[in-house]
Amino acid sequence: MAGWSNEELRRIAETDDLHISPFREDGKTYGTPTWIWSVVVGDSLYVRAYNGQRSSWYQAAVKQRAGRITAAGMTKEVVFEPVDGSINDWIDDAYREKYKGSPYLSSMISPRARAATVKIMPR
Repeated sequence: MAGWSNEELRRIAETDDLHISPFREDGKTYGTPTWIWSVVVGDSLYVRAYNGQRSSWYQAAVKQRAGRITAAGMTKEVVFEPVDGSINDWIDDAYREKYKGSPYLSSMISPRARAATVKIMPR
């Protein structure tokens, strides 16, 4: 599986328009696109569920492990991988930098959202 190109990551990092669509139960039909915040850390793309692990898109992403995203004028078929551990500190820093000044920032770096962190990779 090839990773993101530097150009793709740059474009996604600079935009605020990522929509995520994990597959539905049938594993073929894309779910309703959900607008979410995204950040780039190193050569990887991460997202978090504002409502934590109860979020419907998060549950679908963890269960189906695949779907697609639309961001920065690109539509990509992707795989999803839940993450935890110390990488979340770097992800918190990326959220602080990209979304500083937003009234929603504290929720996105809270334990609830950290527990629903997903790495997105092209497939």
